[in-house]
Amino acid sequence: MNTQIPVHRHADFESTVDSLQSAAPLVAIIGRPNVGKSTLFNKILGHKTAIVDDVPGVTRDRNIGETEYRGRVLRVMDTGGLDPSATEGLLARVKQQTEFAILEADILVIVFDGRSGLTPLDEEIVKLVRERAKPVYVAANKIDTAQAEPLLADFYRLGYSTVFPISAEHGLGIDELLEAMLSHFPLSEDVVEPTVTARIAVVGRPNVGKSTLVNTILGQERLLVSDEPGTTRDAVDTTVTLHHKTYILTDTAGIRRRGRINRGVEGYSVVRAMRALGRSDVAVLVLNGQEGVTEQDTKIAGLIQKQGRACVLLVNKWDLRAQDERAKDQFVHELSRRLPFFHFVPVLFGSAKDPRIIPRLFARITKVVEEFSKRIPTSHVNQFLQKALDENPLPLRAGHHVRSIFMTQVATKPPVFVLFVRRPEDVSPAYLRYLENSLRNRFGFVGTPLQILVRRK
Repeated sequence: MNTQIPVHRHADFESTVDSLQSAAPLVAIIGRPNVGKSTLFNKILGHKTAIVDDVPGVTRDRNIGETEYRGRVLRVMDTGGLDPSATEGLLARVKQQTEFAILEADILVIVFDGRSGLTPLDEEIVKLVRERAKPVYVAANKIDTAQAEPLLADFYRLGYSTVFPISAEHGLGIDELLEAMLSHFPLSEDVVEPTVTARIAVVGRPNVGKSTLVNTILGQERLLVSDEPGTTRDAVDTTVTLHHKTYILTDTAGIRRRGRINRGVEGYSVVRAMRALGRSDVAVLVLNGQEGVTEQDTKIAGLIQKQGRACVLLVNKWDLRAQDERAKDQFVHELSRRLPFFHFVPVLFGSAKDPRIIPRLFARITKVVEEFSKRIPTSHVNQFLQKALDENPLPLRAGHHVRSIFMTQVATKPPVFVLFVRRPEDVSPAYLRYLENSLRNRFGFVGTPLQILVRRK
């Protein structure tokens, strides 16, 4: 299988969604709400990837993970609870997402609640699946004892030759299900996965346009978008190829003020967003241009800084404001006042709904990724250091200058420098800020944090 979905085409820009390019078969787990789809998804992958809760409809977006089973690679897609009769609102959007999943998948697994028996909603889902000529496996979940197996008879009425009794929570019956699925695909040579240029986390407070931006990049509504704050609950990864470079794009749940975060699903969503930020290279911080820079925006920016991630700022919904340079200058001034520690971060104004913004955004991301990975030779660093000392000597301490020995870069992603001096305590924070600004003026480091450590000779 080597399918590519064209997304946006411009004179100098082309992007393709690469999530379907892998030769590994893609399995979509579908079913009505709260039958255990996400629990099965997590059990197959071996770690808690999808959010699991007793509230129906917790999974709203499609979430894809990859696992290896008996030497074979398998991709698994979790979907939201399906209601085929839904015609409007969020349930209709979930239905659309699941229909997309059915189209993308090579294999379909319909999960039923084995203890509840077959419901009219289950039968509607089966009708929807029969329209697609794809391998279908029936999994009756919550069958964790031999006494429960007679409940399977109800599901054989659907006409499928095999019903797999499983307990997703306890891992029972899953091996048999996986082996049956893999029998559809002959063994093939190992596929060389593309090198990932960068992991990008799209972050921000709820309802600022994060999922809208991701959907514009992908050219399809993979992530649910609505006016209800907090629609995205999982941190959903998607692989995207732009100009022959591969990126992993993660849309995250909106991060609210601490006092407004629920302890259940939403709390875990925020934890997942934080983890996604921690494993990313670049954060795209989305702001609402209509509302200005809020206190929560500053806190999220602080989290990006604390994690040491590179960053690009997108001021979204700018098309809804008066579009003049004065308004833009005022907003930039507000950014510098509210986010002084982000003075090195590139800022982009526009609308997340407009495909024309994508080339401009990725031009900035590409530049920031290069800067995030930049390493300066030690000889160049010390030439810079000598010039910086000549222009602004270290302050006098006890009647003499603090003698700097040398400086070297010891890490990238983010760049870290070490300044060796005889007495580290004599180097003030103000002088370190001077060195940081001088490093940026000399070497760039656009969009990436810098750290300068002081060590004794």
